[in-house]
Amino acid sequence: MGLNPKLTLEDIARMSGVSRSTVSRVINQQPNVSEPVRQRVMDVIHQTGFHPNLAARSLASQRSYIIGLVIPRSVQNLFSDPYIPLLTQGIAQTCNQNNHTLALFLFNTEEDEYKLLPRIRRPGLVDGLIALSTHADDELLTQLRQGDIPYVITGRPMNLPDASYVDVDNLYGAFLAVRHLIHIGYRHIGTITGPLKTTTGMDRLEGYKKALFESFIEYDPRLIVEGDFTQSGGYYAALKILPHQPDAIFIASDYMVLGAIQAFQENGLTVPDDIAVVGFDDLPISSQMSPSLTTIRQPIRPLGAKLVETLLDIIDNGSQPPRRVIFGTELVIRESCGAHQKMVFQGDG
Repeated sequence: MGLNPKLTLEDIARMSGVSRSTVSRVINQQPNVSEPVRQRVMDVIHQTGFHPNLAARSLASQRSYIIGLVIPRSVQNLFSDPYIPLLTQGIAQTCNQNNHTLALFLFNTEEDEYKLLPRIRRPGLVDGLIALSTHADDELLTQLRQGDIPYVITGRPMNLPDASYVDVDNLYGAFLAVRHLIHIGYRHIGTITGPLKTTTGMDRLEGYKKALFESFIEYDPRLIVEGDFTQSGGYYAALKILPHQPDAIFIASDYMVLGAIQAFQENGLTVPDDIAVVGFDDLPISSQMSPSLTTIRQPIRPLGAKLVETLLDIIDNGSQPPRRVIFGTELVIRESCGAHQKMVFQGDG
């Protein structure tokens, strides 16, 4: 059967031997259609290459079939930070698989955020929102909680007990990183944290402290410097921590590692001979660095996919009870920690 771009619902109904309303229910994934009938209609749709008119589909279902992704970044940072594109790939692919369109909403200042929120909340613009991890007092989270748009958040939010979110076990991942450094002999271990207004930053700091505590090592506040998950943030944080002479450092994102290593080199230090390094994320560049980066691997693309799946479940079935999905992490041992061997310890957190 050849492809015909001018086919209508009536044509598909006639070819399938069913009513137009049955075809509409199949396309909109509604109940009250037997599986044999559903399969027969889908076979005809696939054979003919039929694509239902999106506007008609939206009108019939009272949905836009658009999912909004809200990213608190500028356009420049969006494309320079490797983590965001990987996460967005997982989100976009799963949107496509579920016949939804992905819309990006970017803001970089509070003024941008206030301008953006009314547009996002316009009725019928999006069916739901995915919000990237934001700081505790972010106006976006308040607006989401007070509004009626279904949403899911990346990262465990603070002060939102009824919110649904998808996250990784940041505390245990950081614990694995620092415990590994301790096991191979380091004792004066520093850390460059993520933003401490976010649960991601706080949890990774807590994992660092937990590993030291369990090994009876008292942490030195001078060896804890706050970063911001950017390359420049890693650079300046490393400059602050170097005067206190750590022999190893856990850096809370691989992207910050790039800046930190630049700071080390400018001060005549080599990794891992003078200072050992462990990161967090396992970005594609991490295995290609010289030396290759020991890091905590998190499933970035699967996390993006799960965000979409969770949001679609909320849209179809309501926001209560809240959905909470936590992915595990694993330690990937390469060269930068000084262990000089490649192995993977599976995290059980």
